[in-house]
Parts: sequence; C-alpha cells; structure tokens
Amino acid sequence: MLNLLIFLFILSVLIVVHEFGHFIVAKLEGVRVEVFSLGFGTKILSRKRKDTEYCVGVVPLGGYVKLAGDNLEEYKGNPDEYFSKPPSQRAAIVFFGPLLNYFLGFVCFWTIFFAGYPNLTTRVGDVVEGMGAEAAGIQTGDIILSVNGQKVKFWEEMQKIIRSSHPTEEVDIVILRNNAEYPYKIRLKEQEIDDPLLGEKKTIGLIGIKQSSEFIKVRHGFFESFTLAGKRTVELTVMTYKALWRMITGKLSLRESVTGPLGIFYITSEAASLGIIALLNLVAVLSISLCLFNLLPFPVLDGGHIFLIAVEKIRGKNISVKTERRISRIGLSFIVTLAVVVTYNDFLRFFGDKIAKFFAK
Repeated sequence: MLNLLIFLFILSVLIVVHEFGHFIVAKLEGVRVEVFSLGFGTKILSRKRKDTEYCVGVVPLGGYVKLAGDNLEEYKGNPDEYFSKPPSQRAAIVFFGPLLNYFLGFVCFWTIFFAGYPNLTTRVGDVVEGMGAEAAGIQTGDIILSVNGQKVKFWEEMQKIIRSSHPTEEVDIVILRNNAEYPYKIRLKEQEIDDPLLGEKKTIGLIGIKQSSEFIKVRHGFFESFTLAGKRTVELTVMTYKALWRMITGKLSLRESVTGPLGIFYITSEAASLGIIALLNLVAVLSISLCLFNLLPFPVLDGGHIFLIAVEKIRGKNISVKTERRISRIGLSFIVTLAVVVTYNDFLRFFGDKIAKFFAK
C-alpha cells in the first residue's frame, strides 16, 4: 500500500509540475484557464477560484489544463481565448509544460549531488575464476587505487577506465592490501555484452573482479552540484534521444526501451526500498524523460501542437476544424495503442516469470 501511495505521489508531482507550466504561462499571456485537473473521470474534489476550477479526478493517472477556446470548434474570438493569441505566445504556453518537467529533473539531480549519495568503493568483492585478475594474484578485499596511472576512488570511474581500454591489452593497476601498495599488470579478456540503452552488442575488456557492498557517501559543494546536475541532465537527454532514434529505426526493441505506469510502479517500489536519494533520482529521470517524450512531433503530444503552430506560422492561417479533428483522432489512437502495447510489455517483463511459475504448479 505504501509503494502505491509513493507511486501516486510521484506521478502527481510530475503531472502538477507539467500542467503548472502550461497554466502559469497561459495566465501571463492573458489566456483564461477554465480547469486545472489532477486526474481524470468523476470529480472527487472541486473548488472554483475566479475563472478557474481546480479539481481532482477519481482516476489519478494523468491530468490536464483546459484553456478557453483551445480548440477551433469552441473558439469564439474573445481576447482571453487561446486561439486569439499569436503563434509565438501559444507555442510558449505549450512549451512551458515540458520545460518545467526538465527543470524539475535538473533540480532533483542538483539536490542529490548536494545532499550526498552513496557510491561504491573500489574494494574487490570477489575474483572471477579464469580471468586476468585471478591470474595476476588479485584477492578479495583488495582496494584498487589507480588504473593506468589514473587515481580511482569509486567503482564506476574505475570501470570506465578499464572499459575504455582496448579489450585485448593489459592494464596497470595499483592495489592496497594490508596497508601496503602493490602494482599489477592484468591482461583483459574480451567479452561481448548487450547495451540495453542503445540496443546493440559491444565488445569490452574485463579484468574479472566483482564489486563489494562497501560504499561511501559523496557530497559536493552547492555550485559544483549545479554543474554536475547540468552535465547529468545533458547526458540523459543525449542518451534518451539516441535511444529514441534507434527505436524509430528498428535497432532498439520497444519492449525493452519503453515503460508505462505498471512498469513505473514496479521501478518505484524498488527505488523506495533504497531510500530517498534513489527516489529523487527516479523522479529526475522520469521528469526529464516525460519532457523529452512530450516534445516529440506527434499529434496530441506537446511537440505535435508546437509543430502545428509552426505550420500555421508558415502558412499564415489556422488549420481547418476538420483537419484538427482528424489529427486529434490520429493522435489519440496512437497514444491509446502505445499505452496498450507498453502495458502489455510491462506485464510480461515484470510479472511474466511469476505467472508462468504459478501455472506451472
């Protein structure tokens, strides 16, 4: 029950932030906001303040902002309606929803770096039989101090240096054992692995050690955390668009690369067991991903609306009511189909084994 509440809370935060972006810019541009809703369906809470009704729907998986005259069928030409505003103002209203999600993700990363996060040390947890580390004499409990002359303190940075080396060469490693330092030359062993983010196989070199469970809390200064959060946000953006491109071109499986509410609930449950920092990281990733997905130029998505505004700007006139209706139907069909496929894939990915075992009994 607690995991469900955490999941709904995170989802609500992402939605409120997104819709608030639309809401605040609409207000600033003089567009009347008729409804600000968290959730869909029957209203369980509702309060009207000035021209806006604030409500909570019974289905908490979404939310929306209803602007006056935001579709051509309802548009009457009043100055406080959405379609009365020039394309640049309407584009700003649409764009600020995803932008606030992007900003939220950045702030979460900033908080993580400043508050402190656990990072695995370079202590060896186990040595893999038949690999270079065992042949060289590396032992469980050794602490790796440097790789190829570069000092290392954390497992991730050590791993990056080793994997950036040619998979057939040797690496120079200095370890700490019983308060004494020992240098080793370790022959890498080639291994082909699947990269789930890019949907391709790649060959890397491994020395044959496993991490221990030892970690230390890492904290950075306020301004350093700002810079690190910016770098992490940009890295996630580039990685996400690379993955999307590979998915569009068929090089990356939709099943393995996209998750929906069911999958997010499962991931949230796992993150909740790891503490607040893990949850903040999840919120950051989800919020940035929501922004990037929403900016794709598909009908119904914010990116689709911005694309149509750009077309209108080029043509010098609005699209017809008939065309708008047709585009909305196509967009809705796309979203519903995607939701069904993603939910089905999540069901198989996270619960398929359990169901198979249940019927096997």
